[in-house]
Amino acid sequence: MVPNAELTLIRKPGCHLCDVAREVIDSVVLELASNAAAPSITVAELSILDDPALLDKYVEEIPVLLLNGRVHNIWRVDAERLRAALLEI
Repeated sequence: MVPNAELTLIRKPGCHLCDVAREVIDSVVLELASNAAAPSITVAELSILDDPALLDKYVEEIPVLLLNGRVHNIWRVDAERLRAALLEI
């Protein structure tokens, strides 16, 4: 059975770092799509402007990347670290 990985990018509209984070995430997901050792990966985005609890929690840290519900990165997503974490699942 192929393991699952859920990536959640917490962002806000107009955030340049958030756009860069999404590009890194998309690149890693695309790269791993053909890797048999990689989990099945889903990616979701949440805006801190749509959720007061997320706004309170992450307003100074966006973008925030969650991997299976746990904080993986804040401010910048490192492609090598993300790739390694996904392959360890």
